[in-house]
Amino acid sequence: MNAIIKPADIIAFHDKCVADRTWAKQASAQFSSGLWQFLELNHRFNNSLWDEEDLARRKDVADSEIAANKRAIDGFNQKRNDAIERMDEVILTAFIDVAQKPGCRLNSETAGSIIDRMSIVALKIFHMGLQTQRTDASAEHIATCKGKHARLLEQRNDLAACLEQLLAGCAAGTAYYKVYRQFKMYNDATLNPYLYGKK
Repeated sequence: MNAIIKPADIIAFHDKCVADRTWAKQASAQFSSGLWQFLELNHRFNNSLWDEEDLARRKDVADSEIAANKRAIDGFNQKRNDAIERMDEVILTAFIDVAQKPGCRLNSETAGSIIDRMSIVALKIFHMGLQTQRTDASAEHIATCKGKHARLLEQRNDLAACLEQLLAGCAAGTAYYKVYRQFKMYNDATLNPYLYGKK
């Protein structure tokens, strides 16, 4: 499995995409199938979410614009979670013939969830890095942001190590995880009482 997806390759891809601030809005995808297709989709939706979250904090626009941002956030978040599940499905197929050893450990977090967290941290690293380069901010602000930037890099390295460990455990039959599905009730018109109650 490690030959199929390497954390270092994920990090490089995430950083390359984030550095191009027009990437998330581009129609063309770099990958059309397999794990990388869903990894790219997940990262694209996280980038779009980041931008919408920033826009939703504006105070100088009409409430209708903020409502549009909130609805876009809801849609991107659903698609982001869909992509996590698809990543997990693809990854788990690689281990379908691996026999679990006695005492095999159940991991509470899926590989797709770790990759999603790495995507989000890549965004934080990029934007915190921009803060360290500001010329209109105080020295104290720059120093604080440099400390946060270093901590974010540490977090991503830890996540990459956790992903590597989980995948190695799955390949060896000493670890596994399950896809539980999202069951996001607020997006389901049959489960959200504010939606089905209006009918």
